[in-house]
Amino acid sequence: MVSFEHASATSVKEAIRFLAERGKNPVAIAGGQDLMSMLKDELVRPGLVVDLKTIPDLHRIEYEPGRGLTIGALATLAEIEEHPVIREQYPAIAQAAAAVGTPQIRNMGTIGGNLCQRPQCWYFRGDFPCLRRGGDYCSAAVGQNKYHCILGGDPCYIVHPSDLAVPLRAYGASVEIVGPEGKRTVRLDEFFLLPSQDVQRENVLEPGEIVTWVHVPPSEGAEAAFVKFTERGAWDFAVVSVAAVLKRADGSAKLKGGRIVLGGVAPVPWLAEKANAALRGAEPTEKVLENVAELALDGAQPLEHNAYKVPLAKNLVKRAVRQALGV
Repeated sequence: MVSFEHASATSVKEAIRFLAERGKNPVAIAGGQDLMSMLKDELVRPGLVVDLKTIPDLHRIEYEPGRGLTIGALATLAEIEEHPVIREQYPAIAQAAAAVGTPQIRNMGTIGGNLCQRPQCWYFRGDFPCLRRGGDYCSAAVGQNKYHCILGGDPCYIVHPSDLAVPLRAYGASVEIVGPEGKRTVRLDEFFLLPSQDVQRENVLEPGEIVTWVHVPPSEGAEAAFVKFTERGAWDFAVVSVAAVLKRADGSAKLKGGRIVLGGVAPVPWLAEKANAALRGAEPTEKVLENVAELALDGAQPLEHNAYKVPLAKNLVKRAVRQALGV
């Protein structure tokens, strides 16, 4: 790795000041697992690494009935997985946190880092032509693309690696961002960027900005689940994952509405809008679930080696809905 300076920030304000030192090409570090692999692969060459873990306030997890859940960006995945209120009120978030890596990874990894991690695509990480690194074309389009996207990919076929982003988007979460120009709040629906919007960025963070808080709306009355398929039993990224957050109409078997979000199939956590529309006013019969699963993958365009993801994702959609509703 290249040599770099290290600075421990004691406040958000100090972190932003360090990250404004443009001549040093600064980067932020939280849990550090993604950044360390990027450093070793020389995908980033910073002169200054700014440690955010020393900011005490951003480790908090708070819940207020009627206002929802607030998670500091430095809260670890283990803390989220084990938090009693999250397990009760936002089970899909706890389930997703529990599905990440190994206990050691969950003890180090943070929710902010999980949302902002870079692609795991082997063409991006390796010595290959890559649009995301400034190349002329996407090697995955014509190369080995077993794990690449089937929705929203053109012209770059990465999949977003975050497990937490999938249920968080399903719950309608937003992130608070702080940078040199001040503070702003962005819904996760607008936080992640498709390649057609910007082929070299995965999210809307500008230089010098960091995620500080994650806000999740109240979930009273919601029934939810997160399911994930991996090739290995543990320590693996999702081949496909699905979060379903559903609400029933009062005193009825019919659904008032819901949000289904897919992971592992697109460059962003994929909101299945047509499927979500089909849930409103529907009773979750087998016929309805089949239709919802079909609509969730509407428009899928598999590459040469990943057509298996279409039936896999359809089955996981049905499983997530059944698991959420207990049917």
